[in-house]
Amino acid sequence: MPTAAFTNLGCKVNQYEIERIAESFEAHGFTVTDFRSAADVYVINSCSVTADADRKSRYMARRAAREHPGSKVVVTGCFAQLALDTQEEVDGAALLVPNSEKMRTVAHVLNAFPDLIQYSSSPAMDDPIAVFPESAPAGLIAIDASGAGPAALHRTRAVLKIQDGCEYFCSFCSIPYTRNTMASRPFEHVLAEARLLAARGAREVVVTGVCVGAYGPETGSGGARLADVLTAVADVPGIDRVRLSSVQPVEIPDEIILAMASHPSIAPHLHLSLQSGDDTILKRMNRPYDTAFFSEIADKLRAHMPQIGLTTDLIVGFPGETEELFENTLAYARKMRFARTHVFRYSPRQRTAAELLKDDVHPEEKERRHRALTAVCVESQRAFAAEHIGQTVSVLTEARGAQDGWLSGYTGNYVRVQFEARGAKRGEIVRVALSDVLPDGDAFGIKEETPTA
Repeated sequence: MPTAAFTNLGCKVNQYEIERIAESFEAHGFTVTDFRSAADVYVINSCSVTADADRKSRYMARRAAREHPGSKVVVTGCFAQLALDTQEEVDGAALLVPNSEKMRTVAHVLNAFPDLIQYSSSPAMDDPIAVFPESAPAGLIAIDASGAGPAALHRTRAVLKIQDGCEYFCSFCSIPYTRNTMASRPFEHVLAEARLLAARGAREVVVTGVCVGAYGPETGSGGARLADVLTAVADVPGIDRVRLSSVQPVEIPDEIILAMASHPSIAPHLHLSLQSGDDTILKRMNRPYDTAFFSEIADKLRAHMPQIGLTTDLIVGFPGETEELFENTLAYARKMRFARTHVFRYSPRQRTAAELLKDDVHPEEKERRHRALTAVCVESQRAFAAEHIGQTVSVLTEARGAQDGWLSGYTGNYVRVQFEARGAKRGEIVRVALSDVLPDGDAFGIKEETPTA
C-alpha cells in the first residue's frame, strides 16, 4: 500500500482539517506515517497569517522534496491558495490544492498521480475527482454515523470545526481571500461528531471556526446558533470540558456569556483577538470595534465569570504606529490583565489593504516593541496565575512537564500548570494544589492523591 505523511502549520481550524485529510487517505488505502519518515506522498497544510508562516510553508515543501526526491509533495491551505491565486510556483511542490478542495485532497492526488491508484484500495478511476462527492462549502462534511471519523477522535483534547469563512477584511489579513465562503456546519452533524469524540475518549472539545462567532442559520446551521452548540456539546456524556476558540469581540452576544457562565462544563476562557490597544491603529486595521467596546465586553465577561481567562493577539509595528501609539498599546495591555497573549511583528500580506501602506516601522524597532510588549504580557500572565495560588484546580494532563517527573496541562480558564506527576497519566483530569508561579508564567503545584473523572 502507498504511504502518506502529513504536517500542519497554523490555527486550530487547520489542525482539524489535516486530521480529516489524513483520515480520508487512510480510508482509501494509504498507510499514514510520521512526516519525518519515508512516504510516497507528503501533504503540507500551509498557513499564511504572517510572513514567518509563509517562510515556514515554503521551507517545509522544499525540505520534503529535497529529503525525499522520489516522493510527491502536496501543499494545501492558505499559503497554497495565495500561490494559486497569484500563479506563483512553490519550490518542491508537485501539486497545490486550493482551500475549497482541501477536503478532497486524496482525490486530487490520485488524479494527478494515477500510478498510486493501483497500489491503494481505491478502484480504478479515469477521473478520481469526478467520482468523489462534491466538496461541501468550506469542507464542512458529515461524519459517517457508523463511527468512522477523523484522527482527531483519538485525542484527549479534540478540535471540532463548526464554521468556515471570513468577510471582515481587516486591512492586515489575507484570510478573507483564502477562505471567502461563509458556511456553518449543520447542527446535527456537529452534535453527531461530538458524540463520536466522546466515544473515542476525548475529555475536552475545542469548538472552532475561522469566524466561529458567525455560526448560525444564515450560513447553514439549520437554525442553531453558537450558544446552542456550546450547550449541546457540553451535555454530551463523557465530555468533561468544552472550550470556545478565538472569537471576534463583536460576535459575543449575551446568550454566549450566559451559556458560558451557567454551564459547569463550558470552560471560563475566551480568546478575544484585540490586535492593537490604540484606537487610531485599530481604525487603520479596519477592526470593527475600538478599545472602549473591547473593554465593555471584557468587563461583562468578568462580571459573569470573575475567574475567566481572557487571552488575545497583539500586533506591533503596524504602518503608522508611532512611539506614542505603541505606548497606548502597552498601557492598554497592562490595564486588561490578559491571561496569555500572542505578540506578532507586523508583516505585509499579499492582496491586503495594508500592503499598500508604507511599512514605516524599522525591523529593529519592531523587534524592540515586540520585546517590550511581550515583557508586559508575561507579567500579566504571571499575575493571573498568581491569583490561583493556594487553590486546588482541575487540570487536563496533556504533556510532559519542564522537568523529569512532571506533567503539564491547562485549567478550564487556561492557566498552564506544571505539576509533580505522582502516578498521573496523560489524558486524565487531576486535581492539583497550586503553590507557586514559574518564571515563564506557568503555575506549579502538587497533584492530589485521588484523580477525579
